[in-house]
Amino acid sequence: MDKFDVVIVGAGHGGASAAIALRQAGLTGSILVVGREPELPYERPPLSKEYFSGEKEFERIGIRPAAFWEERQVEFRTCIEVTAINAADQTATLSDGTTIGFGDMIWAAGGDPRKLSCPGAELAGIHSVRTRADVDAMLAELPYVDQVVVIGGGYIGLEAAAVLTKFGKKVVLLEALPRILARVAGETLSEFYEAEHRAHGVDLRTNVSVSEIVGDGAKVSGVKLADGTVIPAQMVIVGIGIIACVEPLLAAGAEGGNGVNVDAHCRTTLPHIYAIGDCAAHSNGFADGAMIRLESVQNANDQATIAAKAICGELLPYGATPWFWSNQYDLRLQTVGLSTGHDQTVVRGDTAARSFSVIYLKQGRVIALDCVNAVKDYVQGRKLVEGRVVVEPAKLADAGVPLKEMIEG
Repeated sequence: MDKFDVVIVGAGHGGASAAIALRQAGLTGSILVVGREPELPYERPPLSKEYFSGEKEFERIGIRPAAFWEERQVEFRTCIEVTAINAADQTATLSDGTTIGFGDMIWAAGGDPRKLSCPGAELAGIHSVRTRADVDAMLAELPYVDQVVVIGGGYIGLEAAAVLTKFGKKVVLLEALPRILARVAGETLSEFYEAEHRAHGVDLRTNVSVSEIVGDGAKVSGVKLADGTVIPAQMVIVGIGIIACVEPLLAAGAEGGNGVNVDAHCRTTLPHIYAIGDCAAHSNGFADGAMIRLESVQNANDQATIAAKAICGELLPYGATPWFWSNQYDLRLQTVGLSTGHDQTVVRGDTAARSFSVIYLKQGRVIALDCVNAVKDYVQGRKLVEGRVVVEPAKLADAGVPLKEMIEG
């Protein structure tokens, strides 16, 4: 049986960052990264943006070249996954039936796209956007597609819709809730992006539910709504969230549910096993200490550093400021902080000019900003969020006063 000082499960942003951070923290022992995909680690955000649109070739979204990993003696096993863990013996069973041993493990397996549960959900032509293979499959089909239905009004669905309109496809976007981005942003941002997508030709519908995917028994031909309407489509893209990949950890006795629970140092309740990224439920200070999962590159990278340092003997608490971005059309959205639980919003700038910020407050304190084509607000507003600064709403709304002047001295 092969044994490694550290086994990293998952070859995405978190797994790659963990391997890099371990070497930077001084680990000289062996590192194995186990990944389900055939590729070495690559950036995920461009999948629904630049890679899908053809603006970036795959070689340009690799996190590091192969030589980088070889120089740092980071070993990869691709096209394989961990199916079971024995925490007491510090061993893991792989999908090929082999067993490996570990001194420490960093679980960075992320999540799988949530699938439709309605009739017809298994028809060909239904896609998610999570891996290179997902996007390559869509690109291969697109020349034969005129009409696309996107199910889900989150960032993945919206970014995909934006690219598809550039390709000249007829796009219908369906959202079950009363507005898009309802779980992550306020009404102002939702209304703005709804108007933008409609202006670009997207048939965007809210408050609708899908009852069935219709087809010829093999391939999709349309989407049937609860009211009986059938929307013709040769392709369906599903963006309704992810399910954290943590079953082997939970089966081994780790605490969790919606993800696996970790402490401030990214340790699970199993000895020598850490978890980071999309699948790690942690107490977050920017969410008033609530246990949450953060699905972002920032979170994966920062938690990777915390776990790596802990393995190397330096216990630092995770407290990184959450940030996120989304590119749609010529709009660059940058978010800092978490707006969940806000009780007031302030719009700074002009939505009609397509350059503005939405500032979220809770009990008078700034907790988050959504900045659309407003880089200065994003950069300067970060300190307002980190300091939970109290600022008069009227002052925040005055775009003529830089946010940096509102930070308490």
